[in-house]
Amino acid sequence: MTAAGAPDPRTMARLAEILAFDTVSRSSNLACIDWARAHCEAHGAVTRLDFNEDRTKANMLATFGEGPGGIVLSGHVDVVPVDGQPWTVDPFALTVKDGRAYGRGACDMKGFDAVVMGHVPDYAAAARAAGRPIHVAFTYDEERGCLGIPKLIEAMHGWGIRPDGAVIGEPTMMRLVSSHKGGRIWRCRVTGKAAHSSLTHQAVNAIEYAAAIIARIQQISDRERTQGLRVEGFDVPFTTISTNLFSGGNGSNIVPALAEFLFDYRFVPGFDPETIMADLKGLAAELEGRMKAVAPETGIAFELVNKVPALDAKPTDEIYAMSLALLPDKTVEKVAYGTEASFFQDYGVPSIVCGPGSIEQAHKADEFVALDQLAACDRFIGDLLGTMGRRKV
Repeated sequence: MTAAGAPDPRTMARLAEILAFDTVSRSSNLACIDWARAHCEAHGAVTRLDFNEDRTKANMLATFGEGPGGIVLSGHVDVVPVDGQPWTVDPFALTVKDGRAYGRGACDMKGFDAVVMGHVPDYAAAARAAGRPIHVAFTYDEERGCLGIPKLIEAMHGWGIRPDGAVIGEPTMMRLVSSHKGGRIWRCRVTGKAAHSSLTHQAVNAIEYAAAIIARIQQISDRERTQGLRVEGFDVPFTTISTNLFSGGNGSNIVPALAEFLFDYRFVPGFDPETIMADLKGLAAELEGRMKAVAPETGIAFELVNKVPALDAKPTDEIYAMSLALLPDKTVEKVAYGTEASFFQDYGVPSIVCGPGSIEQAHKADEFVALDQLAACDRFIGDLLGTMGRRKV
């Protein structure tokens, strides 16, 4: 029998196994996925894989039971690097001491993954009792901007699988997170015309035109901070935007022909992110008219680098109501960081975020998850399986 506050031994065994896989985002995750797939198949799952372009990484969907709907328990298996961090334990091995489990990803989010894998032997029977399936989803490249989950969602659509609800186990201290901001990262490239700095009338200064767009970005930031849509519950309750990386020019006496910068914005639920780009593209069109009057080959181009939808779960969503009823801590939170939950939501799958550990421990040296948090997640997953049989998800 498991002691009160102690994790399920199956969870701890799976945690030791999954931490041993070096799934830093620059590396392949296939060994880890093969391990997860074999474990799920051994307990009756039908598994499906979706690969990245060079087939060095895969998403996995394991399905226990038959029929439409059901729930999906979802986590990413990639982790951030350990390079340059002062670890005092082996980051790719489980170390347990002082009520904590240490290792890269123990908190973000292999702790949750281990709980999900620990309960794999229970899913087939729970799915039969509920009359609907239980899915396990593991994804790649979440830490690189949620690059794997859109591919999995597309694959699920092709497979004809649309669960009724999703639990994404990012570390929330086992509190329900109902909302998070969405995000966009854009690259802007400005192509001007070079000339000696004594002949500026013959040139189109790419840096100066880029600066005009950056100035507009700052104006938008100021506007949203002072006048923009407010959503209470967020630590920063308005949409933010900033320019974060810039390059341009190649000499102190040369009018620059090229400039490039990256900017991102994090928007609250209910904010239309397209309004920002409509503003910036409108300004770019005006600037291009002046640029092309000097040199027709000049121009301004925007490239979408990454996008994460906003999450806005509703108390009326079955997965929300059922999960909150099972959690001892009834706190419902809104967070600024993005998760894969919003991709499921955009697919029409009501989703919440709830998992063991504190986000404060993520990505740090000697990353850990408290054992009592793993135990709380064990209880939550066990209760969720039992509730499925009594209530439609």
